[in-house]
Amino acid sequence: MHAPATPVEDLRPVPAVGVVCLRGEEVLLIRRGTPPKQGEWSLPGGRVEPGEPVRAAALRELQEETGVEARLIGLVDVVDAIFENRAGDLITRHYVLVDFAAEWVSGTPQAGDDAADARFFHLSELGSLEMWDETLRVIHAAAALRSDV
Repeated sequence: MHAPATPVEDLRPVPAVGVVCLRGEEVLLIRRGTPPKQGEWSLPGGRVEPGEPVRAAALRELQEETGVEARLIGLVDVVDAIFENRAGDLITRHYVLVDFAAEWVSGTPQAGDDAADARFFHLSELGSLEMWDETLRVIHAAAALRSDV
């Protein structure tokens, strides 16, 4: 279990969503335009608004960041994204990411909201992209989920 080196009483985990949007053997990714992980490829997603169901948040965030419409096909995983300062002695952010698998329905990816870029990549290309290891794991889990549907 990970414990902060310095207690942070006022930092609370933030609920957020991510969408693994699949189109055939391709996955839709965004290049993050803001911290954390600015410049890296990631899943479209973001914070859940107060009173908003997580599935609605997932589809909203996908549309806002990419202009793409999709159909959710299942829950992939729930992942903690915990970020520390450069010294590693203070937690600066904690997101609880609810990641869904989805199948593309319509739309051509266009970067929106806080995304710097948005495009489909063939699953075989993912190893060459700069991204968080957990993102890659979740993408492969979503592809496996789809084959089980």
